[in-house]
Amino acid sequence: MTTPAAEETRQSGAESVVWDLSIFYSSLDDPQIDVDIARVHQMAEEFAAKYKGRVSLLDAEEMYEAILANEAMDDLGGRIGSYASLKFSEDAADPKAGALIQKIQEFGSAVSQKTVFFELEWNQTDDVVAQRLLENPTLAKFRFQLEAARRYKRHQLTEIEEQILMDKQVTGAGAWTRFFTQLTSAMRFDYDGQKLNQSQIMEKMRNPDREVRRKASESVTTTLREKQMELTFIFNVLVADKAQNDRRRQYETWISSRNLSNLAPDSVVNALVEAVTSSYDIVAKHYKLKRILLGLPELTDYDRYAPLALKESDAFYPWDEAKQIVLNAFRAFSPKLADTAQLFFDNNWIHAAPLANKRGGAFASPTVPSAHPYVFMSYLGTANNVSTLAHELGHGMHMQLSGQEHGFQGLYTPLTTAEMASVFAEMLVFQDLQSRETDPEARLAMLFEKVEDSFATVFRQTAMNRFEDGMHTARRTEGELSTERLSQIWMETQWAMFQDSVNLGDQYGLWWSYIPHFLHTPGYVYAYAFGELLVLALYGLYQERGTSFIPEYEAVLAAGGSDYPDRILAKVGVNLNDPKFWERGLNAIRAMVDEEEKLARELYPEKFQ
Repeated sequence: MTTPAAEETRQSGAESVVWDLSIFYSSLDDPQIDVDIARVHQMAEEFAAKYKGRVSLLDAEEMYEAILANEAMDDLGGRIGSYASLKFSEDAADPKAGALIQKIQEFGSAVSQKTVFFELEWNQTDDVVAQRLLENPTLAKFRFQLEAARRYKRHQLTEIEEQILMDKQVTGAGAWTRFFTQLTSAMRFDYDGQKLNQSQIMEKMRNPDREVRRKASESVTTTLREKQMELTFIFNVLVADKAQNDRRRQYETWISSRNLSNLAPDSVVNALVEAVTSSYDIVAKHYKLKRILLGLPELTDYDRYAPLALKESDAFYPWDEAKQIVLNAFRAFSPKLADTAQLFFDNNWIHAAPLANKRGGAFASPTVPSAHPYVFMSYLGTANNVSTLAHELGHGMHMQLSGQEHGFQGLYTPLTTAEMASVFAEMLVFQDLQSRETDPEARLAMLFEKVEDSFATVFRQTAMNRFEDGMHTARRTEGELSTERLSQIWMETQWAMFQDSVNLGDQYGLWWSYIPHFLHTPGYVYAYAFGELLVLALYGLYQERGTSFIPEYEAVLAAGGSDYPDRILAKVGVNLNDPKFWERGLNAIRAMVDEEEKLARELYPEKFQ
């Protein structure tokens, strides 16, 4: 770990860390892509010829064979789609990558139109007949999958209507979402004559120099203002499109379809949101403490992520050191998890190089059972990057274990529990580093960073959920929304979270417009709060039970999405259906804030006079 004098010239060692996608194809021009596309079309036609019009008549053995045939088709098609998506993430400005993404979207729509009959016919099968099949031991492996599909029965349309919606998705919502990604990935933010991409400019918001943060904030606002017409239009189109789909599918609210997909009852989600928004005083207490320690007359929006002027605040972690930090923390908890994470480094399943046109953010992709997951981020050597690496590897380990154990049945975890392994991995790294630190100033700096990570995951994401709620509700009742109206909703929900602890300037009003989750996956953001609070509860169980908890947790990860989340988590003693469950996690955050204040008062009594 080092603290270099010249931030702009430091090299993290991740500049050459790129993934190996050869398990899929050799290049964007690989002729095998077209061969496989043709093969998937053929498989879809053969599937339809064999099963269309007969699904309700299938016996258990025939249903088993049909599901296997469908999975084989999904696997091959998923390999093509995964490759296209991962290549596009590398360079969203590459015309070849963009063209392939469009081609795959059209291909996916065409194939889905040929096979959509299967789920429609299954859901129209008589309840008595369906229940008899579900109880047949031959279909035990697929029972949850078949059972869960029937929850969508009342929201599905006729086959021809479903096909039309799939067709229009390609040139409608799918096209606008792709344009948003290309537009924001191509944005360059001027900073003292440098043209920085989104990852680079956002990293400056964590700089210890307040003037650097202020200028970076102004640069972000300036660029967003230049693109506000395009961004506002994209948001309006996609929010209106969702409203139309929700109306046709008879979803009661804008969030209903997301909750159904997440296998999360409305009552559970409402209890989560209510618990978090009722605890915003935790946020205010932390930021008031931060203002005191920074010695500022007021805390502004660009001071939110300012490091404390303490030891370790500007620590720099080369890639190899970050790798060892993460793997050591994982191994201290579970050799099995550490060995799984090691696969990502040893086999080049990570893309961490900070490239110019790389899309912003970080993610882990499960791809398909016949391949393996991949991790994507831009690594610049900061402590926050180390946390992100642990987070995305948590996702990756979850995907690898569940895919190996259950294939398609486990690989695609609901968004709510998808955040469980990632946040738990962050917690392991944090606890490992803090346990080794003997300097109280360094411990305080680390604790502050962890608290703010939890805030970003729990409170910020819930505040963004409140923005989404306001945006979708307003669009459905008021019509097209202006930039100013969207900014008003954004600021109201942000002020509610910070209360009077942070002064949000007017320029912050546009910062809703670059956040991709609102468009790519509407309603997604509360899953972060769900995952963080769940992990705080799980970590508490680990502290209580010790090593006996570890195999239980490993089994939960391996279960993936193979059952309802409440059933899976009941195996480790978690009751998601208890409205008071969320208080345990929130109390853990409150305790961390109390601890940081106690430690700060002991270290700097003069600041509290």
